[in-house]
Amino acid sequence: MDAWGKSLNIKNITLIPDGSGEFTRKMGMLVGKDNLGFGMRSWRYAAIIDDLVVTHWFEEPGFSDNHNEDPYGVSAPQNVLKTLKN
Repeated sequence: MDAWGKSLNIKNITLIPDGSGEFTRKMGMLVGKDNLGFGMRSWRYAAIIDDLVVTHWFEEPGFSDNHNEDPYGVSAPQNVLKTLKN
């Protein structure tokens, strides 16, 4: 994550790697995606956090284990950035 952020010249944003899924589990966002061949993974979401306070939450619809789809739209960067512009 660090190298990826540096390659994109990302500043003022903290990228949080979560290889073990521990953060995701504690956030309550860990789901089984065995039906898609992934095992335990993070449900897609994004958050804007300001001074340790979650100010905006973007969670894909249908949160559940073995959901038939892997939705991506609500948590997409383009959608999150719209919130910052308003």
